[in-house]
Amino acid sequence: MSGVDSSYSWWRLAASVTLSTVGGIGMWCLVVALPIVQIDLGVSRADISFAYTMNTMGFFVGGVALGWLVDRRGIVVTAIMSAIGLAAGFAGAAMAPSLVLFAAAQALIGFSAAATFAPLVADVSHWFLKRRGMAVAIAASGNYLAGTVWPPIVERLMRDHGWRDTFLAASVLCLVAMVPLAFALRRKPPHHAEQAGGIAGSAGVAAHSARSLGLSPNALQAVMVVAGIACCVAMSMPQVHVVAYCADLGYGVARGAEMLSLMLGFGIVSRIASGWIADRVGGIKTLILGSTLQCLALVFYLIDDSLNSLYIASALFGLFQGGIVPSYAIIVREYFPPKEAGFRVGIAVSSTLIGMALGGWMGGVLFDMTGSYRAAFINGIAWNVLNFAVAFWLLMRQSRRNVYA
Repeated sequence: MSGVDSSYSWWRLAASVTLSTVGGIGMWCLVVALPIVQIDLGVSRADISFAYTMNTMGFFVGGVALGWLVDRRGIVVTAIMSAIGLAAGFAGAAMAPSLVLFAAAQALIGFSAAATFAPLVADVSHWFLKRRGMAVAIAASGNYLAGTVWPPIVERLMRDHGWRDTFLAASVLCLVAMVPLAFALRRKPPHHAEQAGGIAGSAGVAAHSARSLGLSPNALQAVMVVAGIACCVAMSMPQVHVVAYCADLGYGVARGAEMLSLMLGFGIVSRIASGWIADRVGGIKTLILGSTLQCLALVFYLIDDSLNSLYIASALFGLFQGGIVPSYAIIVREYFPPKEAGFRVGIAVSSTLIGMALGGWMGGVLFDMTGSYRAAFINGIAWNVLNFAVAFWLLMRQSRRNVYA
């Protein structure tokens, strides 16, 4: 009852998703607050986008560092550190008098929130074998569930109490809710064999070595980092700027927060569906499917900027792109040994945050240069094409190796 694929595994997954949802406020709070904080601090759109970049860069560093820590100390210590860091970061941001201090607080928030994403996904992957793709996708959905739940709540709190009091409330929430959830995960992961060519792993195929693609482990990791950056430069345009975009078009911040919530709600559906697909076709093919559909969704934003069209485009974007990031974790578990899961998943998944950081900043810069977001959407599409090219290249190497195997 307490081993791999057991009933306890599913209860642990539920606790992990809850922890991820609470900690995910560290990523989505600033997205909603972006235009309001910009006005309060008296800075440009590019400047406040830099604060978002600091948040996501902190998330990247935290994903790698805390993923390494999970491999050695377990998820409980890591999650408690995350709760303390989020509480301190939100409190610091609430009291920051300048952009520099606000951005520094965002870096701490991002670093701490990272423990509730990639390291948590890596921990969950140890508890499943037959349904690993589905379990990883559900665990990764906690981040999108946070994006569905928190934007409307944060927008309402900011409207009634101001953004600084809202950030202080987030500080208290993280400390009070996350520590008990961390102790719920104190049982150590089970030890189980995943021998190459032996036990079937996620995607219904045998576990492989990175060298089965004709690449060294570090080379495959580097390729996945490039793919992760490219997909999330594209992904960042709607996710980071949709609230500000709606405000600029005269629809208001509340409409933008609703679109973000809608986008991420459909993203949950997409992530779970992608896990089901990955259990059958593998991580690489799932990545290609997600990349293709995300590019199509970005084109919809260029067609029409009416209110109804933006709601439809946001729903489609969420429905199409949600499976991309979990695909990287599934690929890692297919091609790297279990003992490296936290560190390798941390690098692969957290590198997507470099793309989010770069894309979020580029969107602000292109807006300041052109006075609209059209160029930013076109830029995102170009990066999406790069992601597809890398994924297709991996698929071709996989297919050739299978032919000659």
